[in-house]
Amino acid sequence: MTAAVVTTAAESTTSLVQSVDWLAIAPPVIAAAVALGVLVADLFLAERHKPLLGYVTIAGLVAALAFLVPLRDGDRSTFCVSGPAEACSYTADHFALVIQALVLGGALLTALLSLDDTRKLPAGEYWFLLLSSAAGAALLPAARDLATLVVALEVASLPAFALVGIKRGDRRSSEAALKFFLSSVVATAVMLLGVSFVYATTGTMHLTEIAARLDDVPGQFDTLAKAGVVLTLVGFAFKTAAAPFHFWVPDTYVGAPLPIAAYLSVVGKAVGFSGLILVTVIAFPSYADVWGPAVAVLAALTMTIGNVAALRQSATRARSAVRLLAWSSVAQAGYLLVPIAAAAYSSDEQIGSTVAYALMYAVVNLGAFAVAAVVARTHPGNRISDYRGLYATRPLTALAMGFFLLCLAGLPPGIIGLFAKVTVFSAAVDAGLGWLAVVMAVNVVIALYYYLQWTALLFRAPETAEAAEGATESTPAPAVTRLRVPAPLTTALVLTTVVGIVLSGAPQLVLRFAAVNLF
Repeated sequence: MTAAVVTTAAESTTSLVQSVDWLAIAPPVIAAAVALGVLVADLFLAERHKPLLGYVTIAGLVAALAFLVPLRDGDRSTFCVSGPAEACSYTADHFALVIQALVLGGALLTALLSLDDTRKLPAGEYWFLLLSSAAGAALLPAARDLATLVVALEVASLPAFALVGIKRGDRRSSEAALKFFLSSVVATAVMLLGVSFVYATTGTMHLTEIAARLDDVPGQFDTLAKAGVVLTLVGFAFKTAAAPFHFWVPDTYVGAPLPIAAYLSVVGKAVGFSGLILVTVIAFPSYADVWGPAVAVLAALTMTIGNVAALRQSATRARSAVRLLAWSSVAQAGYLLVPIAAAAYSSDEQIGSTVAYALMYAVVNLGAFAVAAVVARTHPGNRISDYRGLYATRPLTALAMGFFLLCLAGLPPGIIGLFAKVTVFSAAVDAGLGWLAVVMAVNVVIALYYYLQWTALLFRAPETAEAAEGATESTPAPAVTRLRVPAPLTTALVLTTVVGIVLSGAPQLVLRFAAVNLF
């Protein structure tokens, strides 16, 4: 009897030993290691050498992206425990790899946008925080248990609070950081309460095991399980800026440094949607009748509020360009929610539509922020009216901005934007969500107005020539100041433009994710 007990105890202990695949976890580990290296190096570098930290950050992000290549088969898992059914905490499947490429690529472009701006900011802290957030963002899509998911989400979010408020002495920046922090803390508290309810119901943290145990929940725990599912969704709704939990977005984007606003609009959104997809599709498929209608309503509400608010932006208001992009990102979040809602009514393959749309949105939105950074060098107010006549002074930049706006609107020559919207629309129709498809179609038409209005402004005659006092046929209009654009900013703008054009010429590079099961 004693020998049997010892043997059973030994087997139980052995089952807790987890395997570690260092190649599988290389992308987030590299980002985290370079973050620590930058923080330590900042202590010893002279002030004149601090710009080197930016280039070290870029090299680290490129290395993290490079380590995605040997993982391209999407068949590696680590931190696994054996038992009746093996469960892993980290899985480098195709979904994880695509999102990791998105967030690390977005962080890389953010770093390029930031190289010139960090001369006015504490460089070591800035690059450390950016890399730390990128490491958490890269970890999250591969997380396959609730503990890792929550930790990754907070590692991605906490540095972002500091990045938003890193402009010392700027009241607007401090207020934006405080609003972002408070809303995110509330979201985390609500989500943790939901996670605790789910754990109390199932007795496990692994997403696949949660899905299996939620299939057969005892009647007395059914209400607790449903409450856990709903509260977890509410927490992620804050993170994704879904209405009515979107109120922090406009002021946060306006108050943050411009590269960080771009980072939040792409990487921050990708983090929230990745977590939402993991908990709904993998952990909670048994409660699709609960979260499916809820996500569908959130999608309709989010895209409508975002587009209506964007319509109301005044072109002459200070920082109205960034504010319009902020409201546009809220509307785009509504489109991204549609395939997730559709997955509750059909198959997991609908999730690929969200991934495809997110990739398109990431490229063109980062490109739009890159143009905003160019314009801000001569017009610090960054009003929409400041873009009037941009074609006359910077024709290539104006053409790039027009292309990005048309992609967001879903009009040619932004073919990738058009096809991505059609893919999302088809996901709603195929799932039988005809009413949501109609709401989306109406919102796409609404969005056309402010996207086309901004695009047309780029090619109008410069206002300075019209408003020049005493200007006659013999009196030339005042010259427009044109500052040299830093090479890193130009590189970011060129990269996003080239990738956007390539995707419009070969949309299948992205849209193929909409036709396969990524898990």
